[in-house]
Amino acid sequence: MQRTNWFDRTFPPIADNGLFPSILERLEGTPARLTDKIRRIQRNLTLSINGKWSIQKEVGHLIDLEPLWHERALQIIGNQSNLLAADLTNRKTHQTDYDGMDIAALLAQFTSLRSNLMAVLRSIKDEDLEKSAIHPRLGTPMRLIDLVFFVAEHDDHHLAQMTLLSGNG
Repeated sequence: MQRTNWFDRTFPPIADNGLFPSILERLEGTPARLTDKIRRIQRNLTLSINGKWSIQKEVGHLIDLEPLWHERALQIIGNQSNLLAADLTNRKTHQTDYDGMDIAALLAQFTSLRSNLMAVLRSIKDEDLEKSAIHPRLGTPMRLIDLVFFVAEHDDHHLAQMTLLSGNG
């Protein structure tokens, strides 16, 4: 099955802030889905195929991006005009030896970081939903609902990659 590359994706703005609670549920559920996926796979978590990241490195990548999502949420809430740019080379993920780390510790770290993001997102005021900042790569305004959708899609993109790497995709 053909998958669209992440950087080829487009993210039109979401007009209905009423979708925000449902998208938050996706974000909050990612640690449980990730933990369940790893439990079901249980093997070859550090195997790299064709130069692609291993499943465990995919988990590490999700960890690496949590501080970016957290900062971007705070930037939107704080009425900043531009969002922090991501390192599009993913240098931290490439340089960190996630394959040498304990998977349970990685899952706990991701869960903790996501919990921090959820605390910010669950504490917003209604007026925060109307604020926006420019996304550096997409060059478009991004509101909180757009950010949470972007993050949920990013989570699912990497969860799907883990499924492919496990041989179940």
